[in-house]
Amino acid sequence: MSMLKLTKSELRIQQTRLAQFRKYLPTLQLKKAMLQFEVTMAQMEISRLVQEITLSRKKVEGFSPLLLEKVSCNVLQYAEVLHVKKKYENVAGVDIPTLEKVVFREADYFLLGTPAWTDRATEMLREYVVLMEKLSIAEEKRRALEKELRDVSIRVNLFEKVLIPRSEKNISKIRIFLGDQQLAAVSQAKVAKKKIALRNKGAA
Repeated sequence: MSMLKLTKSELRIQQTRLAQFRKYLPTLQLKKAMLQFEVTMAQMEISRLVQEITLSRKKVEGFSPLLLEKVSCNVLQYAEVLHVKKKYENVAGVDIPTLEKVVFREADYFLLGTPAWTDRATEMLREYVVLMEKLSIAEEKRRALEKELRDVSIRVNLFEKVLIPRSEKNISKIRIFLGDQQLAAVSQAKVAKKKIALRNKGAA
């Protein structure tokens, strides 16, 4: 760290810097609050999805004995994911993923040649898979938000605990030094004035 210059020019620099820090800090604090809210919402979304997955799994398990039967088609293959389409939106400065679509293998079985429960089983398996994909994306979203929150929190702490106090201390130090210099100059001027007055009096 460079040595602080105890000059009027440096005082102006420190005052400008402090003003900038104080102006930018509320923006950082607002972003931190927004991110904290979004992290909380993401966690609530994850908790909700976990509950939905638990219920969905129970429904799927109800079909499990039927899925073991020897039938003309393998229902499980129709819950196979071919592609997961995501889109991203900016939330509090972070690109957040959301699920747009899950593309499954096409169910190309013949209705007359399959058990009556095939359609319902395929639908429930796919619902379960979609929920699992949503959970995966929700966790990705939370991780992105938490990372940004950590970064912003570090910056807020830097401003609040280091940069602003340091600038305030520097300004105080320069002002004290300049004030002392001014007092010294005034004192020297008074002494010089007194000497001149005494010299003029002696000459008279």
